[in-house]
Amino acid sequence: MGGSQDLFGGLVFTLMVVGNFAGMLITSHLLGGTRVATGAKDEPFECGYPSDSPPPRRFPVSFYLAGLLLLIFDIETVFLYPWAVEFRGLGLFGFVEMLVFVGMLLLGYVYLIRRGAFRW
Repeated sequence: MGGSQDLFGGLVFTLMVVGNFAGMLITSHLLGGTRVATGAKDEPFECGYPSDSPPPRRFPVSFYLAGLLLLIFDIETVFLYPWAVEFRGLGLFGFVEMLVFVGMLLLGYVYLIRRGAFRW
């Protein structure tokens, strides 16, 4: 019995996705108006810059460093979610392990502050 319910749920979900897709296309077509061809619309562009304009100046390395640090700390905090879900089941051992993990994150953060990674 459970298999037929799974199949029915999957079928309903698939129909909802296809219906949503078709609805968005139809609504866009109905509300989109007419397309007026102009020279500016037909010109190619690269990453938002016109092809005949000079390339944009380079970003300082600090922008990339800030992006990488944000990415690293965001990915590491993802590990807090499964721990929070299973917190009661892990007991004292899980709590101590998470304290060690968060402590290591804190040490890395302090190290980066002392090295001046966050100074612009």
